[in-house]
Amino acid sequence: MSADASPRKDGSQGSGAAPHPGMLFLEFVIVVAALMALNALAMDIMLPALPDIGKAFDIVNENDRQQVLIAYMIGFGVAQLFFGPISDALGRRKILLGGLFLYSLASIGCLFADTLDHLLIARFIQGVGCAATRVVAVSLVRDSYSGRQMGKVMSLIMMVFMAVPIIAPSIGQVILLVADWHWIFSTLLLAGLVLFIWCFVRLPETLPAERRQKLQAGAILSSYSKVLTNRISLGYMLAMTFVFGGLFSFITMSQQIFVDIFELGTLFPVVFASIAIAMSFASFTNSRLVERLGMRRLSHLATLSYTFFGFLMLVLALLGVQDFWVFVLLCAGVMASFGFIGPNFNAMAMEPLGAIAGTASSVIGFVTTLGGATLGFAMGQMFDGTIQPLALAYTLYGIGGFLAVLYAENGKLFQAQNPAK
Repeated sequence: MSADASPRKDGSQGSGAAPHPGMLFLEFVIVVAALMALNALAMDIMLPALPDIGKAFDIVNENDRQQVLIAYMIGFGVAQLFFGPISDALGRRKILLGGLFLYSLASIGCLFADTLDHLLIARFIQGVGCAATRVVAVSLVRDSYSGRQMGKVMSLIMMVFMAVPIIAPSIGQVILLVADWHWIFSTLLLAGLVLFIWCFVRLPETLPAERRQKLQAGAILSSYSKVLTNRISLGYMLAMTFVFGGLFSFITMSQQIFVDIFELGTLFPVVFASIAIAMSFASFTNSRLVERLGMRRLSHLATLSYTFFGFLMLVLALLGVQDFWVFVLLCAGVMASFGFIGPNFNAMAMEPLGAIAGTASSVIGFVTTLGGATLGFAMGQMFDGTIQPLALAYTLYGIGGFLAVLYAENGKLFQAQNPAK
């Protein structure tokens, strides 16, 4: 039996009857997708507002407006390292509800920030609160499913989750047409409160007391060590970091590229949505194919296509070709590739670590988010009025992701490795 389809060996419930009692499968997928999408909403709804926020706080250098995104991502990345072990010890619900409450409080702080420093601090805290939702969301899935079925569930979640990046910039743009940028944070506050109430009323605890880990420094460090020394988990975690680096590069530069270079103005969210649709469609396609073809075949091929589209964009950029439609098509190709990469890489990184799903999710989230945000910010600061920095990001980070996959699989592609090796 392949590693993709291996039975659960960690004592968790697996995919048997009522893996999340009291909640139907569809509702489970939607609520987990909404929890993960809360992070995307906090990022993408801000994009149309960056120029107005820059004016409000006298940000002269346009690249410095990216701090509003990066401050959030730093809090989101760092905090994940701590929420995982705590959720493994105390259960998922308490940590999730606490994180949603903190996210909502920070949204109020953003709403009433009167200086840039206050806004950045509130955004950092907002990211800390949302980190709990990311860690717990992935842990909920790993508590309940394994193998290719986990890959399928993650793909369905990603498909629903990707609806938010599609519509979030448009929501932000519509808000700006009738109100100022402060109301964007009111929207984030509302989203946090709705999810808090939904999870408080409906979401069951998926980690029973007998499977919880002790909250001791030695045990936590041992769990961290298991994540970082498992070849498959480490390799796919690094691969996701590189791939996320390209994604975050696009997010940090997208407003400047589409508004400053291609002069789209208020049409920017429409084009952003059209590119995000490619990722959502790919995630849906992955959910239909992954049980039959396997996570490795789909994601390894997608890593190659991700790198190819980025390299083609770079070649054209270096030749001075800066055509709008060519750029959009190549970005859509990269994002479609990511739709096959994201859910499968995450599932494969988590697969060997079911007994410490919370800690594993936190370490993987910490490395991929903070690492990806750092890589994206580095390229975002190189923005020079052309698409070359983004094309370079896709190319270099695609190659880095491909090399990390080779490391994870001992140099072999498209086939599952014996997890004992």
